[in-house]
Amino acid sequence: MSTPARGAYDVLVLGEVLVELHAATALRDAADGTAARVSYSGDALNAAAAAAAAGARTALLAVVSDDELSLPLLARAAELGVDVSHVRRAPRPNGAYLLSADTEGDREFVYWRTGSAGSTLSVEHVESWRDLLISAKALLTSGITGALSPSSREAVLVAAETVHAAGGHLSYDPNFRSRLTTRSEARSLLARIAPMTGLLKTSCPADALAMVDTDDPAEAAARYRALGARAVAVTAGADRLLLHDGARAAYFPVPLNPAPVDATGAGDCFTGTTTARLVLGESLQDAVAQGMAAASLSVSGRGGTGHVPEFTKTTALAAVHRDHALRLLG
Repeated sequence: MSTPARGAYDVLVLGEVLVELHAATALRDAADGTAARVSYSGDALNAAAAAAAAGARTALLAVVSDDELSLPLLARAAELGVDVSHVRRAPRPNGAYLLSADTEGDREFVYWRTGSAGSTLSVEHVESWRDLLISAKALLTSGITGALSPSSREAVLVAAETVHAAGGHLSYDPNFRSRLTTRSEARSLLARIAPMTGLLKTSCPADALAMVDTDDPAEAAARYRALGARAVAVTAGADRLLLHDGARAAYFPVPLNPAPVDATGAGDCFTGTTTARLVLGESLQDAVAQGMAAASLSVSGRGGTGHVPEFTKTTALAAVHRDHALRLLG
């Protein structure tokens, strides 16, 4: 694919790309072996694919292996409309994970990422991308990226500071993973990132309990706002989302997908789509409506990038639900 000129990116996504092995059965039932499909995912790739599908000129900022698997991995990202020309290589294996099919969001995962290429992400990489960061409209990153290694944590902070200082938008998902980091470390990173964040997307109760000690979506949004985030989107189960825009908090119904297959990556799809539409000029509420619609459609496929919805279909679904607030909170 052709490489956009400097300053041409709407959304940059900083993070890790993973090899995905999707098991055909629940992992607990795999004693006698099970078939698995190889694909490519990770929260950064999922979000970048969604942003590109939503019309944003999107580039991935990541470190991948220099082995044979990276060729189809990068080819898949490019096929999804993501510019991979700035991706760096390292003589380490790509991270990978095994998951089983699920539609409710309570998935089984087994990860292999210790010492991965993605974990070598560093401030030096960020400095090499400095011109891109300064000129981009938005940066999207997550707590997973910051938890991969000490150097990745610093890379996330420096990238966020660079974009923020240049007047760009930052989207951040705490995405707490207890196998990667401690609550204390994740909260410390959040405290530094939140004041720079234009949109903070989080889940409740999982992330909210770990990050801000509450299982109430409205209280979680208020606490994230108190940390400095300008707008907060809290996914509260599969059927509703709470949006706090700084003036008020409101619950919105998530459009129903009548034939769900796998919820992997739905939250990333929401964040990528919403970020793209925000920087392309839509209002926060309209961008969130597009994000919810895209996330709902995405669960029709297996794996994080198994189904990246076409934007025409996202827009059509969002139009039906845009004005259907369940209730407003004072």
